[in-house]
Amino acid sequence: MATLKEFEEALREHGMNMALALLERLRERDRATRTVKPARRLTGQKMTPELARSILDLHATTGMTQQEIAFKVGVNQGRVNEVIKRGKWLTDDPSAPEAVARDRAVARMRGDPKPKKPAAAARPKERKTAAPKARNQGQLALGDL
Repeated sequence: MATLKEFEEALREHGMNMALALLERLRERDRATRTVKPARRLTGQKMTPELARSILDLHATTGMTQQEIAFKVGVNQGRVNEVIKRGKWLTDDPSAPEAVARDRAVARMRGDPKPKKPAAAARPKERKTAAPKARNQGQLALGDL
């Protein structure tokens, strides 16, 4: 399949000036009617319990898709899915996994250093002796035959 540019070059090679003029008129018409629409979302909204409840409300009361809900409230579709399917962001608990992940991401964006893990105890770790693994009784091994 040829591209539009290849088609235009072929018309030029064969001296089809009328077709080239028609093609140029179509381009001008498209440029005249083309508009640059504003972005649907300039910045993402911070996910809050109120926003999560409004997402659930839109999902329950309208026939909107997750993508349409996302555009309407200003978040991405993945966040809408997390709220609808997993009930995330419905509480204001700062220790919830999604809140912890958000706070870590914000800290990374600010360039904050990673929090250090507590130092391990000074005593050496004890080695555990490996106990023989029990075989699954429902499965035969080659040595069983």
